[in-house]
Amino acid sequence: MCGRDTFVTLVEAGHQLGDRLIYHRSPMTRGEDVGELQRKLGALGFDSGRVDAIFGPLTERALKDFQRNVGLTTDGVCGPDVLAALDRLGAMTAGPVQVANIRERELLERIPRSLADRRIVIGDLGGMSVPALGVARALREAGAVTTVVDHPDRSIQANQANAFDAELYIGLCISANGEARAAYYATNGFLSVGGQHLADLVADAVCDPFPEDPMTAHGMRLPVLRETRMPAVVCHLPRAELVVARYPQLADALTAAISRWVTQPVGT
Repeated sequence: MCGRDTFVTLVEAGHQLGDRLIYHRSPMTRGEDVGELQRKLGALGFDSGRVDAIFGPLTERALKDFQRNVGLTTDGVCGPDVLAALDRLGAMTAGPVQVANIRERELLERIPRSLADRRIVIGDLGGMSVPALGVARALREAGAVTTVVDHPDRSIQANQANAFDAELYIGLCISANGEARAAYYATNGFLSVGGQHLADLVADAVCDPFPEDPMTAHGMRLPVLRETRMPAVVCHLPRAELVVARYPQLADALTAAISRWVTQPVGT
């Protein structure tokens, strides 16, 4: 079914860099062209934040820094002159190493190595109120500061997690196709290193309460993953009846996975 979210995603994917002028406005410009601009700026060392295909204040600042460095008008507008300079300098870079990846690694290396006082948001992404409350309670008992968000709009959930100043987001939902998976944010040329490692740990831990449906980790571009500012994972869980029956074990498994993650937030 092509609903609103699918249609918006298709429209965003249709924009190629150079098709239009892009700049910071309200509502913020979104599209694959914005993501490509962020990738090019990041590969040159201009920090536009994570590659989320949303032209926000960080992207504007990075673009203005780039314009200033190459002697262009510092207006924060990506047009033909900016594209020409990006193409010219992009050919000189050694590879597409994103400054956002480096920043995320540096930040994660500085976090305290225990659950005490870690700010964690649990997202109920549909029919998961009881399991979400159970996971939040288990984490709170382990010392974390938790809250549950349940707005049906995934972008609003991301905004709520950002407003909570969360250090971690875990979303829970029932898999639409029966496939158990832990999704982390990844797109062309960028992935959340903290989210990827957490997804691996979650997938491994959740296999204990649900041995019938082994979980695997996958990079995805879900709105709640790309719009959260912290490492985030969405758990697509198998069969609602099993989740209802085993949510205490699920809460223990997720708490154990998160405890391991805060001890080592980036994989080797």
